[in-house]
Amino acid sequence: MELLKEAIRKRGSVLSSGVLKVDQFLNHQVDTNLMSAIGEEFARLFADEQVTKVVTIESSGIAPSFMCAHSLQVPLIFARKKKSVTMDKENVYSSRVYSFTKKEYSEVTVSKDWLCAGDRVLIIDDFLANGQAATGLTQIVEEAGAAVAGIGIVIEKSFQDGRALLEGKGYRIESLARISSLEGNKVQFVEESAQFAYNKS
Repeated sequence: MELLKEAIRKRGSVLSSGVLKVDQFLNHQVDTNLMSAIGEEFARLFADEQVTKVVTIESSGIAPSFMCAHSLQVPLIFARKKKSVTMDKENVYSSRVYSFTKKEYSEVTVSKDWLCAGDRVLIIDDFLANGQAATGLTQIVEEAGAAVAGIGIVIEKSFQDGRALLEGKGYRIESLARISSLEGNKVQFVEESAQFAYNKS
């Protein structure tokens, strides 16, 4: 998705060979026009999957997930990282997930009221790195007896093993921007790396 790649190039900051900061448009300040385009693109990619619910983890996944759910005209559910006092702790699905950027585990929960057997669930997240967040959400969806219709990722760090982990379990992954390297404080996209390798050959 060229609009997203351009935002990453111009407004993203490489903090290290493993960390890309995109809080100017995605996960702190939100570019609503860009999120609308992202949501529409996910809706287009998964249009044939009979999606009945969109699921994400709070909070960075909410903006693109909301726009996708709006485009698909289905409800959005976000897994909570902290249980609300209004949430019955006996009436939840939960999974323990590790955050690459925060270097900590979270117990994420979804009320059993909102996921049902027979649902076809599209999982959306802002980043794919080691695949732990998406794996945690697939566990919740499947515990509910629902089916994972696919996994949509805004930005994938293709130099980490998240995609291999999820595809190895049979899930369909659609990433709007795939980054092959952050070495030398420069964002290199997968398509650019492939083109460079082709030109060298």
